[in-house]
Amino acid sequence: MNFLFLNSARAWGGNEKWSLMAATSLRKNGHHVALAYRKPVIGERFDLPKHRLPFIGEIDFYTISQLVSIIRKERIEILIPTKRKDYVLAGLACKLTGAKNILRLGIVRDLKNGAYNNWVYNKMADGIIVNAREIKEVLLKSSYMKADKIKVIYNGLEIDAILKKSSESKFEKKFPFTVSAMGFVTNRKGFDFLIQGFAAFLKRSNAADAGLVIIGDGPKMEEYKALARELGVAEKVHFTGFLENPYPVLAQSDVFAMTSKNEGFANALLEGIAMACAAITTPAGGVTEILKHEQDVLIVDYNNIAGLSNAIFSLYQQPEYRRRLAQNAKAKVENAFSLERMTSEMATFCNDVKEGR
Repeated sequence: MNFLFLNSARAWGGNEKWSLMAATSLRKNGHHVALAYRKPVIGERFDLPKHRLPFIGEIDFYTISQLVSIIRKERIEILIPTKRKDYVLAGLACKLTGAKNILRLGIVRDLKNGAYNNWVYNKMADGIIVNAREIKEVLLKSSYMKADKIKVIYNGLEIDAILKKSSESKFEKKFPFTVSAMGFVTNRKGFDFLIQGFAAFLKRSNAADAGLVIIGDGPKMEEYKALARELGVAEKVHFTGFLENPYPVLAQSDVFAMTSKNEGFANALLEGIAMACAAITTPAGGVTEILKHEQDVLIVDYNNIAGLSNAIFSLYQQPEYRRRLAQNAKAKVENAFSLERMTSEMATFCNDVKEGR
């Protein structure tokens, strides 16, 4: 099949990492894959045919005309847009060409019953790929959504590549007991909640050997640095900024924390677990579909600062429990999130949509 991925993002994040992984894997499996992108920070990471477009808005006639031209020239059969704006642009281009528009949604989104969402997610979409059952269940609360149009395909994980990258450079471990977190530093990712919970843990434990490392960049960075100073833990919280290769940091971490308000199934959490970190997570998205509380991970409700503090303290005090959780979660992640399975399921679903099955 011939695929065109669309990504109008301005910065690199989990959605973009998924697009790169999916596009590269489909191409390795013999499909023609191209990319339409907006910013060089996105396009430069893709080693495949690519087209830089303005993506000015949802009704951007120049971008639509260029998409139509690409579809016809490269005989594109499937468009996979990954941002809300891109859903509309891809849908309009597909209506003009007969290609199929398969949205990728990696976050829980309640559509309500608005006419606009009916148009975007139902009438303009030929299929939707989601990475957690909860996302599908929430979409189906809208009366116009159809279950057979939505396919749950869990994220793939390149375990061997991650392990190889983890040894490519050295990371000097600043804290003997290190809690790490990773993601685009925005309000949704809950890093403020994490800093508050970590500060409460330090107050309770007086752990001189503990520290928090936050990997990533984003608009809330300075605000969260100020929060760490306000709570008196600035020397215990290290912000690395964006890292091209974060895996040496994860490999040296004892605990990985995913404290988001809303997710699908976070790549960062899977990667932390793959690096043998014990994990603390909110129940956001599809976490509880695969991972069990106190068996594989510790699950804490968002904004439960005392609960997060207790979870960190429990893992700090009990190294053997920490190792057992890490081993259990790693085994489940490696089994459920293979890249080969994700690629095969994507290709099958896209072909079914193309053939009208």
